[in-house]
Amino acid sequence: MVASRRAWHGVAELLLAGPQYRTSQTIRLRITPGGFATVKEPDLRVEGTTLIIEGERAAMPGHSCAGLSVLTGAPAGAPADLYRDGSGVDPDEPLRLDDEDVAALAGAFELGDAALRVFAPDQTPVLWPEHFDLGITIGEVNYGVSPGDGFLSVPYAYVGPWQQREGAFWNAPFGATRPMAGLSDVDALVAFLTEGRERAAAP
Repeated sequence: MVASRRAWHGVAELLLAGPQYRTSQTIRLRITPGGFATVKEPDLRVEGTTLIIEGERAAMPGHSCAGLSVLTGAPAGAPADLYRDGSGVDPDEPLRLDDEDVAALAGAFELGDAALRVFAPDQTPVLWPEHFDLGITIGEVNYGVSPGDGFLSVPYAYVGPWQQREGAFWNAPFGATRPMAGLSDVDALVAFLTEGRERAAAP
């Protein structure tokens, strides 16, 4: 899953967020069925291992972001001077994507998006390209879903207060996490987020 996650992250950053920032001044992305998409121009979407360019479909495995950018008409590249972290994917690096792994990542993001909208109906979940996590922020607490990273290699949900809290619930340096494999549906994920909100608010 690590290779597929890295490739998806690279596409999100280099092919979607970077060109969108240069065209429309935002790096925000959104979750769509099977993947993710831009929120403004250019109109680009990822569905599994396919890049969709204004309705036209292009297979991504084995191709590079630079090569695919010929089809999008916008040079591949991360948003400039906005953040230090990122995918680490070189524009000329071939993309390694596995259908099963990508489906698992998409499922985690879709469940996270649905749960965040139930948990906080007035918020719009954002897929951020720097850390490639889906999240919202309420009252100096971040809530979201990561597809996995250096801290935890599998998709996980998190609650991240801006100021670290004490106690067994807070099992990560940045707050609390739960593997998505243990959160089987929207209700279970909302329950975790709700508990996090209550514990973060406790004196």
